[in-house]
Amino acid sequence: MTPDRPGPVIELDRPAAAPTPRPASTRRWLVAPVLAGCLLLGAAAAPARPAISGPPLPARALLLPAGALLLVADPTTLTGYTPTGRVTWRVPAPAGARSAASVGDLVLVTTRDSARQVTGTSAYAADTGRLRWRRPDRVDVAGAAAVAVTEVRSVADPGQRIQGAVRGVDLATGANRWSVPVPSTAVLATSPGRVVVVHDSGLARVHDTRYGATIAETRLPPAGYAPDNPLVVGDHLVLRHPAPGGTTLSGYDLPSLTPRWQRLLPVGETPAPGCPRVLCLAGMTEWRALDAGSGAPLWRWPGGAGWQPVPGGSDPTRQVLLRAGGGRASLVDVGPDGPRPGGTLPAGTRDCHLVADALACRGPDGRLTLRPAGGT
Repeated sequence: MTPDRPGPVIELDRPAAAPTPRPASTRRWLVAPVLAGCLLLGAAAAPARPAISGPPLPARALLLPAGALLLVADPTTLTGYTPTGRVTWRVPAPAGARSAASVGDLVLVTTRDSARQVTGTSAYAADTGRLRWRRPDRVDVAGAAAVAVTEVRSVADPGQRIQGAVRGVDLATGANRWSVPVPSTAVLATSPGRVVVVHDSGLARVHDTRYGATIAETRLPPAGYAPDNPLVVGDHLVLRHPAPGGTTLSGYDLPSLTPRWQRLLPVGETPAPGCPRVLCLAGMTEWRALDAGSGAPLWRWPGGAGWQPVPGGSDPTRQVLLRAGGGRASLVDVGPDGPRPGGTLPAGTRDCHLVADALACRGPDGRLTLRPAGGT
């Protein structure tokens, strides 16, 4: 299969508004709600940076971020795009492509059936789209490594728990390199170079991804263990669990699993995955961020559950939040210095993902649109 020639790109929007300056000091992370609200209102009038318009997207096409590539999966074709909108390759699509990830020189595409049960993972060369290998299970990325797991079959909550074993994957061939048994069921969390397996008994083990060796283990408090509980945030593990005083957050160091802090979780707040090395909490009226290593508050942003993290991205130090309303969608860019207004997107923009340093969305006209995400 040979790469397709890139199609024409067309500039859509007006020139970008002047960027909003970053806060001068990290001491301003504790943003007062009134001040943050004023900033948000100011951002509402500023459009995001100009977009590159791509081809029309079929109604059933899915946008799948995979590191520095955006994959567009329609019923028959899987197409790889760069953040600038250039087509790098086009190959036959695997049936039921639902998610993608990047590891090394590969793009991993996980497929599911109509009941959302995993049917396999296909590995493609990131530069050419050539199929390298395929496995019948789910493959998760852990930095420069990958592990394969078998999901517990569930119609109501597919993908919530794993069973059987956690297996290290040889990225060159797709074969097993090592295996760690899961006697009953468990949940899995990954970080570069290691995986955390929390068994249904509460026993948590950290394994390295090279040999599967156990680095540390501890017994966690009883909790509703799930793919987003506990969360791996940088070099820390954060668990949400019941306690005598109410729902509590407990923080642990990784890879040692040493307990570091506890903090009551206010009613209505939920830990949100995807924030850059901080623990984000989505509440009814605002977003807050805690230092995952100490539990100390860092910053807050108004809007509560109306904001949603934009999936994807390869920069571990930043995240983009999006709030869709009855018109234009608003953006917030969360970087090392905390949140700042990120402008707005045209009304009708949807299905947005971060791809390297670009924001890829389905535009109001149904076309693929890409715009620089830095300072959106």
